[in-house]
Amino acid sequence: MPLQTVEPQRLYRQIAEQLRQLMASGEFALGSRLPAERDLAVQLGVSRPSVREALIALEVEGMIEVRTGSGIYVRQNSTAKPIAAPAELDDNTPANWGPLEVMSARILVEAEVAALAATHAKKADLKAIKNGLQQMKLEAARDEVPRQGDEAFHEAIAQACGNSVLLDTVQRYWMARNGPLFERLGDYFEHPASWQTAIAEHQEVMHAIEARDSSAARKAMQKHLKLAHKRYSASWRRAPAR
Repeated sequence: MPLQTVEPQRLYRQIAEQLRQLMASGEFALGSRLPAERDLAVQLGVSRPSVREALIALEVEGMIEVRTGSGIYVRQNSTAKPIAAPAELDDNTPANWGPLEVMSARILVEAEVAALAATHAKKADLKAIKNGLQQMKLEAARDEVPRQGDEAFHEAIAQACGNSVLLDTVQRYWMARNGPLFERLGDYFEHPASWQTAIAEHQEVMHAIEARDSSAARKAMQKHLKLAHKRYSASWRRAPAR
């Protein structure tokens, strides 16, 4: 059964389903190594980020295993019902959104949110933004993933922008951020060095908002989220023990 071209409008679940079927049929045998991420993207006619999202979904289901420095291997090729069958998932549930697709959307939306915040932020908003950043620093100092502070920081900026629809949108991004696919992706690509880099990027955003410089706030947020997307798209590294 050869790989079939995936329509551009289809996202990671359709890719995962096609790979799942190939494993179930024995095309990718138990214990065998899958083609490289780049090769899968070419054969399927999709982007590498979409392939990465599909592979993360299959790993969460227990279908594959990522071995750093070696490749991605089939762990299960039976016809047993997967943990999260695509047909049973609701595309409108943020926890099921593709992580890298979410990051791409955030680059567009949150850059403008930051620009608006620079214009509309009140004193209490600036304090909330600063508190979020401080919480990130405290969490990182305890060798914890600074996720709560990160969420508080971005939500405070969305609150400051003065648009309730944009606030709701950013909150839904964070519902996605706390989903299983994003969590697993973070296991690979979040580490102390990346946290410190992200904190410095957040500092730039905060300074621009405090300075009431909309253009600088937009650029600082774009820079931060583009670099975050790049970090999640880097080469696979060893995941921590579970």
